[in-house]
Amino acid sequence: MRRRDFLAGGTAALAGLAGLSRPAAPRGAATRGHASLVIRGGTLYDGTGGPPRSGDLAIDGDRITAVGRVTDAGTVEIDARGMAVAPGFIDIHSHADLSLLVNPRAESRVRQGVTLEVVGQDGSSIGPWSDGVFELTRDRYRRDFGVELDFRDVGGFLDRIDRERPAVSVASMIGHGNIRGLVVGGTDRPATEAEVGRMRGLVREGLAGGAVGLSTGLEYTPGSFASRDELVALAGELRGTIYPYASHMRNEDDRLLAALEEALHVGRVAGVTVQVSHLKAQGEGNHWKADAALAAIEAARGAGVDVHFDRYPYVAYATGLSNLFPASGRAGGTARFLARLADPDTAPALERACRDKIALLGSWDAVQISRIGGPNAYARGRRLGELAAERGEDPYELTVRLLREAGGSVGMIGFGMSEDNTERMLSHPLGMVCSDGGAYAPYGPLSRSSPHPRGYGSFPRVLGYYVRDRRAMPLEAAVHKMSGLPAAKLGLGGRGVLRAGAVADVVVFDPDTVRDRADFDNPHQYPDGIPHVIVSGVHTIRDGEQTGQMGGRAVRGGGPAR
Repeated sequence: MRRRDFLAGGTAALAGLAGLSRPAAPRGAATRGHASLVIRGGTLYDGTGGPPRSGDLAIDGDRITAVGRVTDAGTVEIDARGMAVAPGFIDIHSHADLSLLVNPRAESRVRQGVTLEVVGQDGSSIGPWSDGVFELTRDRYRRDFGVELDFRDVGGFLDRIDRERPAVSVASMIGHGNIRGLVVGGTDRPATEAEVGRMRGLVREGLAGGAVGLSTGLEYTPGSFASRDELVALAGELRGTIYPYASHMRNEDDRLLAALEEALHVGRVAGVTVQVSHLKAQGEGNHWKADAALAAIEAARGAGVDVHFDRYPYVAYATGLSNLFPASGRAGGTARFLARLADPDTAPALERACRDKIALLGSWDAVQISRIGGPNAYARGRRLGELAAERGEDPYELTVRLLREAGGSVGMIGFGMSEDNTERMLSHPLGMVCSDGGAYAPYGPLSRSSPHPRGYGSFPRVLGYYVRDRRAMPLEAAVHKMSGLPAAKLGLGGRGVLRAGAVADVVVFDPDTVRDRADFDNPHQYPDGIPHVIVSGVHTIRDGEQTGQMGGRAVRGGGPAR
């Protein structure tokens, strides 16, 4: 089979799954009946990747009732002439978890056209938490945000989302890091057979609570201490479901290809689908590996592994500043990590590892501080190299001091990927669009950082920069990557498509003007060109403004395989 044929066939088959729950209305059919909202005269991109067509869309309650020619008037009507009408965007890899309780309006998310967040990523979900972790998290959110946490697992979090009804809907994976931390702790050692059994039980409990997959964060502690056998055993609990093993791989630079082989191995041996999280090749010396990684993914899919990947549309990533150091140095928690940085027996090796990481990125100016509080808030938004020179400090010593004085809680943005590779991955038929970002707002507590601009601009950036300006892919393909494809990957029938009977998640945007405005120096900026967003039938963004009406809800999986 030719490469193009197998890729197109696999994508088309997935696209069809997203709407299996309800039949489609005949194309172009005139429909009569009550509608709470009618969108008229737009160009419809239905989420399947098929060609667009002109037509109307009718919504009643939380469902699309007609697609084609709508003859009756709606209670509310939108003139969409010259506009694109698409399914609401699904962020397959989001970190908008507890921030949705801090500010349920989810300003930076819904204004992008995102209507469903898939959280619990990189091995870190909302629970399961030990008593100690729950109390620390509860106390921090009570103190910093005035938010009371009354749950300690994924099921409880989803129940809270249903009560709060934020602006966006939420699905969640179960995090391997949470599970390992609860059962094994933060130490660098293999899990015992009994511990693996207990972790498998927690995966089943997470699925029973509504999780839609298992995520790993293998560059982070304690997930980095897991063996392949442990990962296969836990991923095996997904067998018989459609839910993916989603992996932030063990390495995304010098050992990228070995890390990718491990992710594919887990899916192959466990017999489950795979989602490679935010695929990238970091460091100029590793940029050539992007083609090799894509070839490996294509080969695995051709050999029967149901594998996809996601990617955000930027050449920089975001993480904690402590991740400039190896996982072995971070074992046992923050206090032990900071003690090792000060210990003359361990500090030299950690310094060498950190400087090697900086050499891979190119310079200290490839690191930008995104989050830090207290007396060092002046560092927020600054490049480490420039800041160190300005203050007359060695950049490594500055890094250590910032970590020490902030108790290890410092965020960073790292510039390490190429534009050509970013475009290639975004446009690849097996790739989906994600933000890998959180929810923010230019006001209130969620404005107290200098975050990666992806939290505000990922989806409009794809539509404006990569589709319109660079012509990296057709608009219908981009919409598919943001809607029908992720919906199908997670088995969310009736979502991600414009079809009679589907959930009424809809975005109306102007293909000629849509663009991201957030950048690395000024990230708290809403995008342009997205005047209307409807979430579960609720008109949340109207004429470019937040209405205060919010229709988000929890989206739960069907539980463990029976």
